[in-house]
Amino acid sequence: MAERISDAEHAIMEVLWDESPLSAQDVAERVAAEKDWSANTVKTLLGRLLAKNAITHEEDGRRYLYRPVVARDDYVDKESRRLIDRLFGGKLTPLVAHLAERDALTQQDIDEIEALLKGLKS
Repeated sequence: MAERISDAEHAIMEVLWDESPLSAQDVAERVAAEKDWSANTVKTLLGRLLAKNAITHEEDGRRYLYRPVVARDDYVDKESRRLIDRLFGGKLTPLVAHLAERDALTQQDIDEIEALLKGLKS
């Protein structure tokens, strides 16, 4: 997947990462809880994701079943790296410092980061 996916396309991907393969109608029903999208909107987004090679489809009678090509973890890794590279010069520490300076870290976040760092040192 060379092209980035939009926020709307990401919502479709989350549905497919959660469960697949799914028909366009199945995707529309699962997204409907969060978005007010018609089935045509969902089909348009599925078409865009197909063009970006983020998903694939297979025929199932008169309908298509869609599944992701890109694993969620791989997508998160790529997007996280892109964010850190673009905004923080490729370094993680300035990101954490930025969040800490803006009081964006809760005590639970701090505890989890400390536990993660301790685990990495072991």
